[in-house]
Amino acid sequence: MTYSETLTWLYNQLPMYQRIGAAAYKANLDNTISLCNLLENPQNHFRSIHIAGTNGKGSVAHMLASILQYHGLKTGLYTSPHFKDFRERIRINGQMLSEEEVVRFVEKHRKFFEDHKLSFFEMTAGLAFEHFRKESVDIAVIEVGMGGRLDSTNIIKPLVSVITNISYDHQRFLGDTLEKIAKEKAGIMKKGIPVVIGETQPELEKLFREQASNIGCPITFADQHPTSNIQYPISSIQPQSPTHYYQKNQTTTLEVIRQLNEMEFAITPDEIQGGMENLVPNTDFMGRWQVLQEKPLIICDAGHNEAGITEVTKQIDRTPYHHLHIVFGMVNDKAAEKILTLLPKEATYYFCKADIPRGLDAVMLRNQANAIGLNGDSYASVSNALNAAKSYAGPDDMIFIGGSTFVVAEIIP
Repeated sequence: MTYSETLTWLYNQLPMYQRIGAAAYKANLDNTISLCNLLENPQNHFRSIHIAGTNGKGSVAHMLASILQYHGLKTGLYTSPHFKDFRERIRINGQMLSEEEVVRFVEKHRKFFEDHKLSFFEMTAGLAFEHFRKESVDIAVIEVGMGGRLDSTNIIKPLVSVITNISYDHQRFLGDTLEKIAKEKAGIMKKGIPVVIGETQPELEKLFREQASNIGCPITFADQHPTSNIQYPISSIQPQSPTHYYQKNQTTTLEVIRQLNEMEFAITPDEIQGGMENLVPNTDFMGRWQVLQEKPLIICDAGHNEAGITEVTKQIDRTPYHHLHIVFGMVNDKAAEKILTLLPKEATYYFCKADIPRGLDAVMLRNQANAIGLNGDSYASVSNALNAAKSYAGPDDMIFIGGSTFVVAEIIP
């Protein structure tokens, strides 16, 4: 198979949660364990950091990978979803694995995949673990795909576990309360392995502390730990992006580094500074408050749940502009009404549907939005919506593009 044919097979023959929803969800680790046994358990051949959470886990993963790379370690990075190229999910020192390796892996194990009906994510996790072992990485930063307890990545034994925060997302699979969702995320905790909680949420703090105590793992809340104890105050590190939520993710990252330094990693303040300042060139970090153009100001952000959209609207409020234009699309299994009520009323909207089966119909989205006072029209595609926004925007206006990772993916260069 060619690379293109391999991707078509991956996307179409095997269900992928990010595209089609519930049909792709597997509520156990049996297939992942079977695949890794077939691969002779590559996940046991490298050190790792495991990151779960509703929002911020991708940002923390990229920050950690950049710092570890700057420290001189050969660093694997496994994240999801991708924006432009499937291979974005699996990188070593910022470099994606080759197309040939993806093809070889699928061809070699295709019969096993078909016989065991592996999901897209199960296969992809196995490919990542195999690639990291084959290339002898010093450490890998592994982001959970969804949840934690039953996620395909939850067979690793990391140096540190991380849970960034908890908000409502994927309730159909993880539960309809914050407590239920938190329990699923807390499923990555393991005996004797320190866990860092990125954000103290009073209603969940007791749950996390009890879970850690029951399992027997040390727990630290990053925002409760004085950064002065780390010998490099957070104010000395200039963020790549000016967002408020970037600062939260940075606090979490620094606490993980502190934990690693207690394990004799000896990561220096200069290396932390360098890793943060070179986040984009080191990891190709994208899609989070990413500036695409200056006049008019065009910014995209992949935040797509209540907590993520709340942070995005706060950042919009902090950004100067004459008039606001918002290109917006969602997937059809999100609570659209709750998300829409968080958006600014004083804006012109351009509603659209990403080119995936799971996308929410643009006319339906427009009608729901118009009913609560968000004014705008629907467009046949993301590109049409953006072109319309550009045609109406003045040089001092701002165009924001978001609502879904898949909407953002279609406009990132």
